[in-house]
Amino acid sequence: MLSPLTHDDPAAVATYRLLARLGAGGMGTVYLARTPGGRTVALKTVHARLAADPAFRSRFRLETDAARIIGARHGAAVVDADPLAETPWLATEYVLGPPLDDAVALGGPLPEPTVRALGAALAGALAQLHSSDVVHRDLKPSNVLVTAHGPKIIDFGIARAAGDDHLTRTGTAAGTPAFMSPEQASGHEHGPAGDVFALAGVLVFASAGRGPFGTGSPADLLYRVRYAEPDLTGVPEALLPLLTACLAKDPAARPTTAVLVEHLHDGHGEFADHLPPLVLADIGRRATDVWLHAPHRLPAPEGPVAAETAPAAPQGDPQVPVVV
Repeated sequence: MLSPLTHDDPAAVATYRLLARLGAGGMGTVYLARTPGGRTVALKTVHARLAADPAFRSRFRLETDAARIIGARHGAAVVDADPLAETPWLATEYVLGPPLDDAVALGGPLPEPTVRALGAALAGALAQLHSSDVVHRDLKPSNVLVTAHGPKIIDFGIARAAGDDHLTRTGTAAGTPAFMSPEQASGHEHGPAGDVFALAGVLVFASAGRGPFGTGSPADLLYRVRYAEPDLTGVPEALLPLLTACLAKDPAARPTTAVLVEHLHDGHGEFADHLPPLVLADIGRRATDVWLHAPHRLPAPEGPVAAETAPAAPQGDPQVPVVV
């Protein structure tokens, strides 16, 4: 989870001392960092080549705004940000909990009470976003962090205002094919109902250990999302009618987030009461590891070895359980 800093990583960003790498991708790098007062945060920076693009800076500002809208209850609280800096950056709370895909890998598909509590909380989070006319557009297991107090939605890199196509050209699909809505897969407007479709895919994954449209090439997945019926094998019988409705190809036929909250969970008990012991133990381990980590920096490669062993440029955003 924590990787050493590389030789060319900065020692600090603004007033934040960098301790380790949490992830890196085509858009930027996410670090574990600490404030002068000792608070641990996740700090996301963007690559210099993207910082020079005005459109990308607009997207980064929107990402920061969306993270603030969802707030600390349903997302990683924004601590500080400077989208206007030479290298734009965003600092959020460091969330103590695994991404949902790691939680499922740890102990297998989650029991029905856990899935219900998870779904109700995520529907509430989406309702908060949608009430501010913001849609996430990339809800998937790796963008859901499971904490002892409830799930948190992260990574708002392609979130935008409902109905605003300024940053996304019509006819193109942006997102993750396995969890896209049919309208998004077609390059059309992905509104609140599209987030409901993606939420159903996330809950199928939590229940069955795989998404409703399987795996494969992006083209195959996009075709299945648009035209094939979802595979709900392994989903608890009591959840089938609701998740089937959420996965309707017609956005107008899907239930609202309010309906989901009403039908998924009875509201009794704390969220942690519904988590499997293995997931709770992993949350505790992460809380300990972040304080035991000893900062370390890799030396610079020597001579021609650097050119021979340099990795190919990574694609996509960093998929790490710490940033919004």
